[in-house]
Amino acid sequence: MSAFVALHEKGLSFEVSTVDLAAKENHADDFASMSITRRVPTLVHGDFSLSESSAITEYIDTLFPRPPLYPVDPRGKAKARQVQAWLRSDLMPIRQERSTEVVFYGSKMPPLSSAAQESAQKLFSAAESLLVDDSENLCGQWCIADVDLAVMLNRLIMNGDSVPERLIAYAQRQWLRPTIQLWINQTRPPL
Repeated sequence: MSAFVALHEKGLSFEVSTVDLAAKENHADDFASMSITRRVPTLVHGDFSLSESSAITEYIDTLFPRPPLYPVDPRGKAKARQVQAWLRSDLMPIRQERSTEVVFYGSKMPPLSSAAQESAQKLFSAAESLLVDDSENLCGQWCIADVDLAVMLNRLIMNGDSVPERLIAYAQRQWLRPTIQLWINQTRPPL
């Protein structure tokens, strides 16, 4: 999602090719030749290919600096990258118990385990401290890390789990961004 949003934020033209992960198409030789990690998304730009969303968004932002996807000041950019890396490497109980099927298909899951509840509290604490003074965005202005945080929060919000009101309002504001709406309103194959 964040790579798709980033490309749209930059106003770049691109084509989307879907990969059937259930059929393990990402392990086929032709895909593996483009993605050494065999993961999606994978960006192909000329004779260069790159996987992992945060690497893709940083690459796009470096090549096409306007409008910026990350804060231009080094500390703000580092903070945004920290949030992205943390969201992708931690909070696994939430990821396991609240897949993106909750967010994009409206699936409902059973109550959170104690491990997922602990991860949720960690998420809430970090998000509350990042969104100082009721700011609408992580770094004082919108950045691509806002997309990632909103998705993680929406895994819980859209399942009906208890989330602090301030964080619900933040996630809802992010969800209204036109480039995010483009992703949300795509036609998806049935589950």
